[in-house]
Amino acid sequence: MNVLILDDEKEIADLVEVYLQNENYNVYKFYTSEEAIKCIDNIPLDLAVLDIMIQGKNGFEICKYIRDKGLKFPIIMLTAKIEDNDKIKGLTLGADDYITKPFNPLELVARVKSALRRYTQYNTDIKIEDIIEDKGLVVNKKEHKCLLYDNEIDLTPMEFEILLYLITNKGKVISSEELFEKVWKEKYFDSNNTVMVHIRRIREKLGEDTKNPKFIKTVWGVGYKFE
Repeated sequence: MNVLILDDEKEIADLVEVYLQNENYNVYKFYTSEEAIKCIDNIPLDLAVLDIMIQGKNGFEICKYIRDKGLKFPIIMLTAKIEDNDKIKGLTLGADDYITKPFNPLELVARVKSALRRYTQYNTDIKIEDIIEDKGLVVNKKEHKCLLYDNEIDLTPMEFEILLYLITNKGKVISSEELFEKVWKEKYFDSNNTVMVHIRRIREKLGEDTKNPKFIKTVWGVGYKFE
């Protein structure tokens, strides 16, 4: 597995590198955004860890650059701030997770492993019915593709998993807590609108009317339901 680390705080980047190498990951470590972009353009990556506050192109811009290239590997953002705006902005641009500095390196390793487990599952055979169709929306579980009226919808791995879980449980109200724990496979700690932001992004990509969404309904105070 090839993991990119971008952080201009050398002590942090070096520490993360050591911990990930101990888990047998191939680490590409950079202190500048220019070097990281060259790596993104030339190396097949499986995950990126991006510091937000970095000189040159910042972490948000690098995240957008990755997604604009059509690359779907997981992105974990590192932030020294605890403001919800930063977290929401990163998730909106296509990031999958974030960690606030200072952090425990073992926590970062756990987040990396969790993100890679979700990502690599895309290459495994699924022994259940592979295609779900509903009102022009087609979700192919085996190929991890989503089509709306025969047009492919460009979902990130996390967005696909959320949509898949909701459509698989069609008609059932799913709480934010259940959705988080089933998709992220971690204990629910969502005080920062993570689930809400991902739902909003999915709706945007599906061209949903925010006041009257066709597919994903909000059940206020409870959660979400695919109808």
